[in-house]
Amino acid sequence: MTPSTPISELRGTLEGAGQRHALVVARFNPMVTEELLEGALECLDRHGVSADDITVVRVPGAWELPGAAARILDAGGVDAVTALGCVIQGETPHFGFVAGEAASGLGRLATDFATPVIFGVLTTDTLEQAMHRAGSTGDDPSDNKGWEAAITAIEMVNLYRELG
Repeated sequence: MTPSTPISELRGTLEGAGQRHALVVARFNPMVTEELLEGALECLDRHGVSADDITVVRVPGAWELPGAAARILDAGGVDAVTALGCVIQGETPHFGFVAGEAASGLGRLATDFATPVIFGVLTTDTLEQAMHRAGSTGDDPSDNKGWEAAITAIEMVNLYRELG
């Protein structure tokens, strides 16, 4: 069916020049989170974001991501906040609490602030699954979920600018 009036469509571009990004990275599971960070930094660089416009903030684990992201958003001066972390299922319910609170905390920030907040937290059953999602098993950098989170941040910054 063809609409009788033109449909307006907005989408963000993938050009990051002039954007300022904060990457909040959990130190827990560093073999995974460092790969995610590397992927995000490579993506930002390839899409024109200057190294001078990137701030990396380290937190102990995924639980602390929303709190640090909130402080960054309160301070202002960034166009996007991307949270990177990894929670791997264990033998206790701890996984559900940490992953759930990280997701809900970051989700609240994404709706409460006019700045994009990107969820780049892996929640996997095994370390092997996490390493695969961190792109350590392939040659395509876009297989890295840190890369994917960073490209989402760039696109959302541009989309928010279009939306006004």
